[in-house]
Amino acid sequence: MPSTSATATAAATTQHLNAEHDSFCHGLEDGRVQCDLCPRVCRLRAGQRGLCFVRGAREGRIELLTYGRSSGFCIDPIEKKPLYHFLPGTPVLSFGTAGCNLSCDFCQNWDISTSRATDTLAAQASPEQIARTARQHHCRSVAYTYNDPVIFLEYARDTAHACQALGVKNVAVTAGYISPGAREAFFAPMDAANIDLKAFSEDFYRRHCGGHLAPVLETLQYLKQETQVWIEITTLLIPGLNDSDAELNALCAWIAEHLGTEVPLHFSAFHPDFKQGHRPPTPRTTLVCARQTAMAHGLHYVYIGNLHDRCGASTWCSNCGAQLIEREAYQLGTWNLTTSATCAHCGTLCAGVFEARPGDWGAHRQPITITHHASPATHRLRQGRPR
Repeated sequence: MPSTSATATAAATTQHLNAEHDSFCHGLEDGRVQCDLCPRVCRLRAGQRGLCFVRGAREGRIELLTYGRSSGFCIDPIEKKPLYHFLPGTPVLSFGTAGCNLSCDFCQNWDISTSRATDTLAAQASPEQIARTARQHHCRSVAYTYNDPVIFLEYARDTAHACQALGVKNVAVTAGYISPGAREAFFAPMDAANIDLKAFSEDFYRRHCGGHLAPVLETLQYLKQETQVWIEITTLLIPGLNDSDAELNALCAWIAEHLGTEVPLHFSAFHPDFKQGHRPPTPRTTLVCARQTAMAHGLHYVYIGNLHDRCGASTWCSNCGAQLIEREAYQLGTWNLTTSATCAHCGTLCAGVFEARPGDWGAHRQPITITHHASPATHRLRQGRPR
């Protein structure tokens, strides 16, 4: 358990940070405070927490009550996010917290996203410690993931700034369910994002996510049109819920028209989980057909995830059809990109953020404990001794 001194220090830091961001909330006439971070606009009385669990009302404003606490840290291949066109083959330090601002009944990380248990947030680390650890382990980036980082915006933003200072890049893995007023603050320090587009149906979002489709589409358009953030999209295909031909055609047509044909799209296989445990897993044929549909709409980079499919996981030249990057279970194989990220056969540019050579991290995952790399001053703070 954290010491009284450490808890008090974290609380003081949180109050300072939230005082700088009153635009994420405002007071109501009845004494409640409205959280303006996301479209849920939770209206809370003092001591109450929002649906996300980690944000609550205190002293007339909304605060991130779990700043500096995490559900754990792990080094992953960047392809696991999934990001296939952002520094392929490199390691990324991943972490999340607990809770979520959506309530998806099919959540594949429900034990974290629905958690209300304090012990889920047993790991502690400052933004500076996370950045230093990422660099010490030669991670090219830090990913804010597992649950949705929108709800711990202040912690993610401060960590991202600490990473920038050390030359480490930042990745957001998010459902994009965020209010217009908070988008710039959250995405400004990010270099890449994978946006989880749950479906292309307002009815689906309302029935199965407790949210709305429009804010997610607005986030995607904002990222594409107003930022330099590299974006990729993931859609989990759930049999009978969001995999109809009509919906997939509408989704792909919207992406091509509003985001362009070079935004990578990942179709992932659903496995029975949480409140949809009765539903069958996604058939391979559904994923293959979805990929063909997307390519028929002109999308250049369409991938199949959560099952073995070397063809559907590899990157192919949009012009001549040559294999550019071979992938199998997050492991890179053949590499046919030039040092300027063009096809080695026809010279066509491959969209993305590439270096002259791919990384060699491979497919393995490495859980780590940040405290092993904490400074002596931090250890003294955790033990309750004066700094």
